[in-house]
Amino acid sequence: MNRRLLWKVSVTTTPEAEEAVSEWVVSAFDQPVASYIDAETGKTVVTAYLQKRPDWSRARRASLQSGLEQIRARGVRVGPGRISLARVRHQDWAESWKRHFRPIRIGSALLIKPSWSQQRSRDGRAVVVLDPGLSFGTGHHPTTAFCLRQLVARRSACQSQSFLDIGTGSGILAIAAAKLGFSPVDAFDLDPEAVRIASANARQNRVSGSIRLFQQDLARLSRRRPQKYSVICANLTSNLLVTEPERIWVRLQQPGGVLVVAGILDTEFAPVQRIYERASLRLSVSQTQRHWRSGVFAWQR
Repeated sequence: MNRRLLWKVSVTTTPEAEEAVSEWVVSAFDQPVASYIDAETGKTVVTAYLQKRPDWSRARRASLQSGLEQIRARGVRVGPGRISLARVRHQDWAESWKRHFRPIRIGSALLIKPSWSQQRSRDGRAVVVLDPGLSFGTGHHPTTAFCLRQLVARRSACQSQSFLDIGTGSGILAIAAAKLGFSPVDAFDLDPEAVRIASANARQNRVSGSIRLFQQDLARLSRRRPQKYSVICANLTSNLLVTEPERIWVRLQQPGGVLVVAGILDTEFAPVQRIYERASLRLSVSQTQRHWRSGVFAWQR
């Protein structure tokens, strides 16, 4: 990567439209995105960082605006929908994130913090050091935070528990699971860049030997003789959760296994719930925050 310059494409939108806009930006620029809520305006900013200047012709900009209009046509409140392009120095990009990312405490068991934070663990909290990067997952998004809380809640020091992270992104969930004592810990992502970044984050946290990270398309994941896991996190789009349920739930230990799903707009959760309840799973925990709904499914008893 060019360590000197990056091109930043940003879309200013609403928390409600964050997932839809993020998916659209990923599709339009073939790059992972990062997002945050501006504390002063309450608006969500979705950003992709590119190594080369994208096509920014009038026709291209019109095409991008058309993409936002298609999201609006689905009934999603997009808000201002401002699209901007800026050139930033790598060090400026890194410094900008320091204004938005602070340490996160997950109960009394886990602390997520960026490398520039001087905060130290207290009371035996496991510490995950993770800087914002060109991949998904810092723990600040409600869906990631929900998954982290469930990892803490489901961990039992009295028994061996395994963990699978589907769509690992930055690797934050897999790293947290390894720090909490889950073993084995497996994680995969379709994007090879995400796997590379997750591997680097695992090394930084000194758990690379405890996590098996690999590139994998969920739609091509074999259903034959699958390894079983105590806890599975699938922080995915509702479309993937609905179209590939058998490749997910077949990997749950029975009884006792739990599936944590996140990354779902509240308006899209009902079809996800129906499809997994048909597989004899029941929704045991559910939470909605900022238009995002997450849930935990467990085997029916």
